[in-house]
Amino acid sequence: MVSEESPLLVTTAHELIYDRFAPDQKRWIVFLVSFAGFLPTFVSSTFVPSIPQIAKDLDSTHGVVSLTVSLSILASAIGALVWAAYSSFYGRRSIYLWGMPFLCIGSCGVALSTSLQSLLFWRFVQTFGCAGGMSLGAGAIGDIYILEERGTAIGVFFGATLLGYATAPFLGGAATQYWSWRNLHFAIGAWGLLEMLLLYLSFPETSHPGTLGIDKLKRRRCIHITWVNPLSSLWLLRSPNLFAVMLASSLVLISDFVLLIPLAYTIGVRYGITNEAIIGACFLPNGLGNLIGAPVAGRLSDIVVRRWREKRKGVWCPEDRLRATWIGGLFMVPLSIGASGLITTYAGGPIGLALNLLCLFTNGVGVDFVMNPIGSYNVDIVHSRSTEITAAYMASRSLIISAATTLVIPSIERMGVAWTDIIAAVLAVIGQGIIFLTIRYGDRMRASVDVGFSTMENN
Repeated sequence: MVSEESPLLVTTAHELIYDRFAPDQKRWIVFLVSFAGFLPTFVSSTFVPSIPQIAKDLDSTHGVVSLTVSLSILASAIGALVWAAYSSFYGRRSIYLWGMPFLCIGSCGVALSTSLQSLLFWRFVQTFGCAGGMSLGAGAIGDIYILEERGTAIGVFFGATLLGYATAPFLGGAATQYWSWRNLHFAIGAWGLLEMLLLYLSFPETSHPGTLGIDKLKRRRCIHITWVNPLSSLWLLRSPNLFAVMLASSLVLISDFVLLIPLAYTIGVRYGITNEAIIGACFLPNGLGNLIGAPVAGRLSDIVVRRWREKRKGVWCPEDRLRATWIGGLFMVPLSIGASGLITTYAGGPIGLALNLLCLFTNGVGVDFVMNPIGSYNVDIVHSRSTEITAAYMASRSLIISAATTLVIPSIERMGVAWTDIIAAVLAVIGQGIIFLTIRYGDRMRASVDVGFSTMENN
């Protein structure tokens, strides 16, 4: 069992594991996993602006086609758990290469869909295939970077992957307006094929030697297939610490979806925007905020960890990293979404639109200031199962958000944009309160349920 304070060691045999890869090779690995992590965000975000056109082509309604958004979130949750569980047995490289064919085939299936049923099925396959990008990437970075550098590296990774949120809605809207949503998904399939080739040729196995399940087998076949329970990762969330930060991050991230999911029906209708490409461009400020906020938040969390260790004369407390969330969770996120609701309701014209875009940017930065330290914290405290906890964290968060997003448009229709956004702001503040309690009582929470927490000696 780990206590609140673990002593700092100058050099250990465990730390030498992180020297297996040269700095240039580490940067290349971060690039590859970022490229792979970009796919899930891109695949999910390109779809929303094309919903009206897909509904028209398939002779359906916007609301029914919007079900694919919730289905995609469910597929992401299931896929993240499956790929993470098997990566602990077979390794990161193998699972990356197994997932990409699902993406390629699913993308072609979406492009060829002629009914809502086939669209839902192939959309599930497509999203399932790329769902491991975030958890596998976070795990690979945890494999190659030491504690004090990990937050910065994960920040760069999240910043690059979240570029999907910045560019995908615009590209999805432009493709729908001027090209074809079907051709867009054929292009995503080709992109997945290129990514698979890059990973096959230049991505090494990053897992620490001797830690994989397949390495521990005394006898194994040339092609060894085994059953790994994908739900086992969720059992990590019995830890009060891990469950608390998962819940807190979900409450904060809901604000993103409350702003973005109904964008065409809030900002689009309020300011008379009907062109899908222009509606897609309205997503750019939020994505740009994600892109800028993630690496800054990662660097800040590393600085916070180092400074608090210095204050304790070299002693490490895992919850120190969460102190970097304050500015985002307490100020930027709730103020930006609350202000957006009021501006949309009461401020018209170009000034109202400009202020809304500023709120979208601020929200993107603020969400990263919460999500990034939490993501690094998860890797820090269960380092040996970093991919699994990231997947469990993301899957559980996705299920919460999937349920919440179904209430967004009905809430706007019933209560209006302002009150819906204010409720989201209150939820974000509650989330930050949960983080405060985790910082304050983290040692007791970890002591109550031990799920194999890391110490400084094996981190």
